[in-house]
Amino acid sequence: MNHLRQVSFRRAPMFGGDVNRVFEHFFGSDTPAPATSAESAWAPRVDIREEAGRFLILADVPGVNLADIEIQMDKNVLSITGERKAFTSEAEGTFSRVERVAGAFKRSFTLPESADADGVTASGGHGVLEIAIPKKAESTPRRIAINAAG
Repeated sequence: MNHLRQVSFRRAPMFGGDVNRVFEHFFGSDTPAPATSAESAWAPRVDIREEAGRFLILADVPGVNLADIEIQMDKNVLSITGERKAFTSEAEGTFSRVERVAGAFKRSFTLPESADADGVTASGGHGVLEIAIPKKAESTPRRIAINAAG
């Protein structure tokens, strides 16, 4: 005869954020460690590509209104700041799980001297912010003719 036995599982308590950061430091992680209160709650992941005539930054900003993102360039440091608002809808009920992080973010990138700060453009769509930074025209050496006197 087969007797079925009922087994129950209990979730183990989670370690504090500091211990998780130590493990992620040594073993790596696909997801960033939770930020401390002094840091921003999240930061968009970016791809940076150098092309022949420009630098291109692609930032994942799903759920962020592009009009609320501020881009500044000062002394070849490009900064992107913004905020993803928390989704709150008490009329629909409460969440049983929340994994999407909301809050302010700031990312800064030091660009080479060849970046043209005056020509920076930004556009976006489908949750991706695209920032194009043109390169300055390279100065090419020129030959200087000598005028012979007399």
